[in-house]
Parts: sequence; C-alpha cells; structure tokens
Amino acid sequence: MTTFSDLDYINKQQTQQNQELNLCADDYSLLTDLYQLTMAACYIGEGIEQRRASFELSVRRLPPNFGYLIAMGLAQALAYLEKFRFNSSQIVALQATGIFAGASDRFWSLLAEGKFTGDVWAVPEGTAVFANQPLLRVEAPLWQAQLVETYLLNTINYQTLIATKAARLRDVAGESATLLEFGTRRAFSPQASLWAARAALAGGLDSTSNVLAALQLGQKPSGTMAHALVMALSATEGTEEQAFSAFHRYFPGAPLLIDTYDTIAAAQRLAAKVNSGEMQLTGVRLDSGDLITLSKQVRSLLPGVTIFASGDLDEWEIARLKAAGAEIDGYGLGTRLVTGSPINGVYKLVDIDGIPVMKQSSGKITYPGRKQIFRSLMGGKVKADRLGLLGESSLEQPLLQLVVQQGKQLQPSETLETIRQRTAASVASLPQQTRRLDRPVAIEVEISAALQELTEETKKRIAQAQKTH
Repeated sequence: MTTFSDLDYINKQQTQQNQELNLCADDYSLLTDLYQLTMAACYIGEGIEQRRASFELSVRRLPPNFGYLIAMGLAQALAYLEKFRFNSSQIVALQATGIFAGASDRFWSLLAEGKFTGDVWAVPEGTAVFANQPLLRVEAPLWQAQLVETYLLNTINYQTLIATKAARLRDVAGESATLLEFGTRRAFSPQASLWAARAALAGGLDSTSNVLAALQLGQKPSGTMAHALVMALSATEGTEEQAFSAFHRYFPGAPLLIDTYDTIAAAQRLAAKVNSGEMQLTGVRLDSGDLITLSKQVRSLLPGVTIFASGDLDEWEIARLKAAGAEIDGYGLGTRLVTGSPINGVYKLVDIDGIPVMKQSSGKITYPGRKQIFRSLMGGKVKADRLGLLGESSLEQPLLQLVVQQGKQLQPSETLETIRQRTAASVASLPQQTRRLDRPVAIEVEISAALQELTEETKKRIAQAQKTH
C-alpha cells in the first residue's frame, strides 16, 4: 500500500530532482547500475535467485608502470553490505519508473524483506596483490551477490588506486619525509575525497587536509595557508611580511607559503626575523618555480626550518627532485594522487550451485571456481604467488580470509595504523624490480595444476553444451 510518505518521496524526486545529489547510507542499495536490478528480477522470475553464487573481484591488468597494487576499501565494502536494504519509499520509486512492469511480485517482496546473508572472503587491506588475483569473493544467494557488484567495485577500485599511489609515494620519498594529502579539491566527488583521504593515510601518508575525513578517522587534519591570505593581508595591512606575522600570530606551528611574490626575498625577510629571535618558524612551503634551486637557496637562508613542496607532484617528480639534491623535507600531494590511471577491477561469476563457470571472451577470460592466493616468502621477500582452488592444501600463506559469514562480520574493522603498517610491510617484502617506477616487473602468478585442470574441464563442458543445444 502506497503511503503519503512514499508519494512525497516520489514527488520530491520528480519535481526537485534532488539537485544536491547527496549520498547517505540509506541510499546505498539504489547506488547501483540498472542492469543489476533487471538481472535480479530475471533470476527471480526464473526461480534461481536463491542458488548459491560466488563472484570474485579482481584486476585484469595493472595500470601502466605499476608493478603491484595495494588492496584497499574493504572496510567500506563491509559497511555497505551490513546496511544493504531497500525501504518502502525506494521500492515505490522503482515501481514508478515503469521499467519493472514485467517483474514478478516475488521481486518486490524480496527487495522489501531481503538483506545480505552471504559470506565474504578478502585479502586484508594493505596487502600487495597482482593482476588476476581475487581481492575479494562474495558467496551468497544469486540475487544478493549480483546486486552488490557496482558498489563493491566502486569503493575497492578507487581506494586501491589511491592506496597504491600513496604506497609508491612513501617508498620513493622515504620514511623520514612528511607526506600530506591535499587532494580534496581535485577528487572526483565529495564522497571520493573522503575515500581518497582514508586510502592515502592507510597507504602511507602522514595526514590529510580534509577536515571531515580526518575527524571521522580520528586523525588531526594538517595544512598550511593559501596565496589568497598573503594577497589579502598584504593589500590591507601593507606587506607580505605583515601577512606572515599575522598568520603566524594565530597559528605559530603552521608552515608559511612563501612563493606568492618573490620566494627568495620572502625567505630573506623571514630569516632576518628568525635570526633576531623575533620569530620561531617551523616550516615554509614552496608551491611553484624551480623547486630544486629554490629549495637549496631557502635552505641556506633558513637552515633549521622544514621545507615543504607542493604543486602537481607525484612519485616520478619526487624521485627527480631527490636525485637532483633538492632540499625538501615534506610534500603535499593532491591532483596526481587522487586522479590518474584507473584500476580495472572486475566482478565475475565463478561458481553457481557448485558448478564452476568461466568467461571466454577474447581478452577477458576468467578462471573458474572459488580460488585462493597462495604466497611463498623467502627471507621475508615474496618469492612467488600461486593461484589455486580454495580447497587445495598448501604450505604457502593463503591470502584470502573469511571476513563475513552468513551476513555477519567476523572481526571488527582494523585501525588505520594497523593497515598502514601492513602496507609498509607488504611493499618492503616486494623485490626491488617490482617496486621501481619505470618498467617494473610484477611477481609472476603461477596457476596451480588443479586450477588448470578445472579450467580445461570447464571449457570442454561449455563447448559440449554449445554443441548439444
């Protein structure tokens, strides 16, 4: 029965069209591609919606010049599964589209009553992984496992990208460098900015300038100042020097941005104040110009002051600056951290009711069956990875762990510091040729004999079925 609140919800959608396009947890179930819902309706119509299905999320290929990935986004994925529901207003709104006119009544009742009741296997966040390895597997009734695809790919693809870039930045900059996440204004959306901040911190950065993200994560936000403050106070109070003094009076521990007008002249004036004891300066930031030359000149003027650099920096630029002897102690990372080459994550059915299945499309072949990643180490370094079947016995370390059983999360979410430490250890365990920025060599992933055999059997079964029908 349609209620006034349901009609009000639809009316709001149709008339105001929710121009803000805000996202809240109640909306998560609708944050999906249409075909997930139409496929679920088809499964229900055919009476197979409760068949046990296994979908695995993996990456077909690494982005260019990436030798590894750092798995990230599991915490948000599990929070989504826990809240997976369709309320009455959402169901009425779906019905009002007219798209599902041919769907059975069972479709609507299942949406109204359903929740996620399946199992989830996943590699822990902060683990180094490679192409064609499952980062996550969902084992659930078919309709549930299908509907959650879009959201899982969204959070894991994006956070894995950011965490990997953060890990590479930390690897290149070294442990002593201070790395700050400045990417909120360049992230693809407000939601993405929160995920980017989290993934960057978990991947190895020290702090974020995103106030909401920092406070939600129990961290202290970090930042400096913008050119606007220098220009505004210079115009109203007289000089750049007076602008620095004013800001420093209120925030004595914050670095000063010194490249608004003349970087070296600003550094000279600040050096005079520091040397006379008039100011105790902790740091300065350079955001433009020849960072190599400028940092060396500023260091000679302000030898005890921390020098930060920013301005479209990435791991290659930091490597270049370090190789040239730049005097830089910390980096602000923004645009090139939160954007860049996408992670090509896919979510594919591998088993239905115990029947292994596989995709054979050209260039998009998948391996059948529920799988496990077996990792062998030698002297603390990754020696090899083997992709095998879940039931295989092995002395190697299995990476996929059961994290959700019958819809219930088995362990509380890990702390950011725990994930950050795992990231650092994962990167340190990789060979240098895998960590390098130019032409890295990824760990070769072996395919177990049992998986090879299952793959051939599945191919033959599919081919025979095609001939029969």
